[in-house]
Amino acid sequence: MEVLRPTLIRIGGRIYRKNIIQQQSYPNEEEDDFYAGPGDLTDEPCDAFMVEETERGFQCAVEVPSPLYKYIIGKKGETRKRLETETRTSISIPKPGMEGQIVITGQQRSGVISARTRIDVLAESFRKKQPFTHFLSFALNQPAIQEKFLQFKEEVLEKCSKDHGVNSSLFQNPAKLHLTIGTLVLLNEQEIQKACELLQRSKEDFIDKTVGGKSLTVEVAGIEYMNDDPAMIDVLYAKVHMKDGSDKLQLIADRLMEQFVTSGLMMKEWDRVKLHATIMNTLFRKDPNVEEKNSATTGKSSFKERETFDGRNILKIFENFCFGELQLNSVHLSQRFSTDSSGYYATSEQLTFS
Repeated sequence: MEVLRPTLIRIGGRIYRKNIIQQQSYPNEEEDDFYAGPGDLTDEPCDAFMVEETERGFQCAVEVPSPLYKYIIGKKGETRKRLETETRTSISIPKPGMEGQIVITGQQRSGVISARTRIDVLAESFRKKQPFTHFLSFALNQPAIQEKFLQFKEEVLEKCSKDHGVNSSLFQNPAKLHLTIGTLVLLNEQEIQKACELLQRSKEDFIDKTVGGKSLTVEVAGIEYMNDDPAMIDVLYAKVHMKDGSDKLQLIADRLMEQFVTSGLMMKEWDRVKLHATIMNTLFRKDPNVEEKNSATTGKSSFKERETFDGRNILKIFENFCFGELQLNSVHLSQRFSTDSSGYYATSEQLTFS
């Protein structure tokens, strides 16, 4: 981290600087104590929090998903005790597994706001370490695309199976071919419902204006990779673009990402959404149902466990391979590690725009 360009945390429309601290790794991270102390943020009063004046002082309630309670409580309750002592407040947390509000009470308004700010930072910090649970996607698994993908797989194995690391375990499940817009960490039913409502609002907000009630004719053609060395590839992608050369698909994907990032439900990974679909992935060697993990949302990377493959011949022979055309008319809020009756990911919400 650069001193002049520190990491910024956006919470409730405000931005906090995350100071440089010494970090240690622990074997049981979930149970370890983490504390946002006085040196980690500035506790200035702000109007972003609803603080209620009561007969005994002041009170503030904050919505935190139950899986994050343990990080606010800390090992043996030490984090909550320190928060209460240093801010001179009392912090009431629902029982584990029960959804509800964390309630902060204190005699001084500034103390209540300070405790609220620190709880927000704790929750946000540990949310980033949770594996993503859902993702926004365009399904690319129409029968004609699946058929061409299986042809691609057959020809790659026929012509390139002698190349290092290339075998059938690398290939995506054809029923789950998709374009990912972004990943989300949704930790309770309220957050899932919020994401569903936000997706539906996007239709009126900007999608209808972009597509005019018509489906998008999309072509899946060409392949690409992300890392520098084509002899050591982890993920191979198929390129996705509009058949008419317009930027409608890119506009919709980018606006969806921006809308979900602004809501706090999604982390911004790129300035623009990458319009491509995973077709080969070294993570599939161990688990064919795994999705590509993003270090920004999971906190821990599994890349060190991967065995790369030599994709030079694949790129040379299949550089312009055409997987076909399809009509896109919906966006899915897909559940990770799930399968529906069609073989695609189970859907929490689907927005149809034609």
